[in-house]
Amino acid sequence: MKIVALVPIRLNSQRVEGKNLRLLGRRPLMTYLLESLVAARNIDEVYVYCSDESIKQYLPKGASFLKRDPKLDSNTTLGEEIYNAFTKEVEADIYVLAHATSPFIRTSTIEQGVDKVASGEYDSAFSAEKVQTFTWWQGRPLNYSLERIPRTQDLEPVYVETSAFFIFRREVWLNKHRRIGDRPYTAVTDRIESMDIDNPDDFKLAEAIVAAKLNK
Repeated sequence: MKIVALVPIRLNSQRVEGKNLRLLGRRPLMTYLLESLVAARNIDEVYVYCSDESIKQYLPKGASFLKRDPKLDSNTTLGEEIYNAFTKEVEADIYVLAHATSPFIRTSTIEQGVDKVASGEYDSAFSAEKVQTFTWWQGRPLNYSLERIPRTQDLEPVYVETSAFFIFRREVWLNKHRRIGDRPYTAVTDRIESMDIDNPDDFKLAEAIVAAKLNK
């Protein structure tokens, strides 16, 4: 069984300029995730899928560069266009789609997700943060009744997808064009693992986490 990790990278980020190569602590943001993937015992190959070859110099040992079409760098490019292109170039039984903007995901969490999918019990896995508080959806309470306010610990938890990883069997993508199949495993991540850098404030928070060594 071949298990391959895909990390799509583009250097023309709009919301946080140059964020994938921006220093977080003393090293580029993208290296945090890449090192976690390379360290996973059950991932055979780790690819950075990027159109700019200059990124090679920043890759940690064990991570490979795969050049993608610059047309995929557009702000209007859909994720599925990138995944389609990659799966045509690199064949695998299981793909681990991971994002560099989630620097604090742990290798053990990734390994757990891969093991669950590789076992055959699940056809996919995704990282998610467990939120057990009072939540609303479309103007109405989602997990409690206004007539009866329960204790917080008795609330039905809500799981929010994080950007850290999506793990799926090849046939899930080829047959359904989805990164989450019909039998997914939810890999629950803690607050720090769930961190996703999407704007400048997120980056400042990530810097504080690294400075305090909370990601250890």
